[in-house]
Amino acid sequence: MSDLTQKLERLPEATKALLRDNHFDPSRFQRLAERARTSAPDNRVTGVVNPPRPGDIVDLPAPGSEAHARYVKLGSDALRAGECAFVLLAGGMATRMGSVVKALVEALPGHTFLELRLAELEALKSQFGKEPPLGLMTSYATDRTIREFLAERPGGARAATFAQHVSLRLKANGDLYLDSSGAASVHAHGHGDFLDAYRQSGLFEDFLKRGGRTVMVANLDNLGASLDPAVIGFHLAHGAPCTSEVVDKVGSDRGGIPVRLDDKLVVLEEFRLPESFDPTQVSVFNINTFCFDAQSLRDLELDWTYFTVRKEVEGETVLQFERLINELTFALDTRYLRVPRTGPGARFLPVKDYPELEARRPEIVEVLTARGVLETP
Repeated sequence: MSDLTQKLERLPEATKALLRDNHFDPSRFQRLAERARTSAPDNRVTGVVNPPRPGDIVDLPAPGSEAHARYVKLGSDALRAGECAFVLLAGGMATRMGSVVKALVEALPGHTFLELRLAELEALKSQFGKEPPLGLMTSYATDRTIREFLAERPGGARAATFAQHVSLRLKANGDLYLDSSGAASVHAHGHGDFLDAYRQSGLFEDFLKRGGRTVMVANLDNLGASLDPAVIGFHLAHGAPCTSEVVDKVGSDRGGIPVRLDDKLVVLEEFRLPESFDPTQVSVFNINTFCFDAQSLRDLELDWTYFTVRKEVEGETVLQFERLINELTFALDTRYLRVPRTGPGARFLPVKDYPELEARRPEIVEVLTARGVLETP
């Protein structure tokens, strides 16, 4: 029995239960730990990386155009038929907001992010006659609090939660990290857990059995991302299994960008790019909003990459292993849709801290009023 195996065996029963309940894989963890011990972390891809070609990024047609009307009809028909599901990523703790559950922060006075999402479901039901199923991917840090919040709110039962997976942190030398109290340090893998966790929850299979065709995934705190008929219609019209939404970069924006890796168009985070590639060559970035063909997701088998991430915990450098949802673009043929980030049709309203939230509230009101989520002032 290896030293790491023995340390896992000696963990307190409460920690073992937390790991079991959240799909901890000890075999994979030990393989990743061995990798950390024997080689320097290198998350960069190998291969030839080039910027997108002309035509690789498609603009969402302007409202009033013939193309926009065509997409709206396709998306509206799918929503009326109950063929669309919405999965929101709600595992995050807002460290810049005092380490609170971000879903339960008041996005507008008297309305949390999560409450506005529930109101959005009501608006969609009023418009299309059916309420899309809503799944919230939580984490070990947010699941209980979100469940309790939903249980106390009218209509909260409409949202179903499922938790992403967990792992343990390592010391820089690959040994198990213990904090100052002697406890193992638990962390979530990240939004790359979406597909496995959604499948394991049973929610995905239920959706498929009811004739579900399209799954949209977005960050819960990005109130710009919604089940917009035009976006859904665009996705259905092109027929590829995945649509990735992008916006123009502004100022110091950084994030996953669409690039051609060995001529395949994929999303790569900057830490995965070769050092020789200048990310400023690409003027857009991915906003972590995707449409997926449900059947393609169900049938997909993917050997996920677990990235080595360095963190500072109690003044010590530790390692943790994460995966990213945008790796699905490696396995699924993906179209890239440039969407607005300003105006009533904005689909990207990021909120990192309270000052940004305060500054963005007028935009949030404008967008949600245009969708019928909020009443016209």
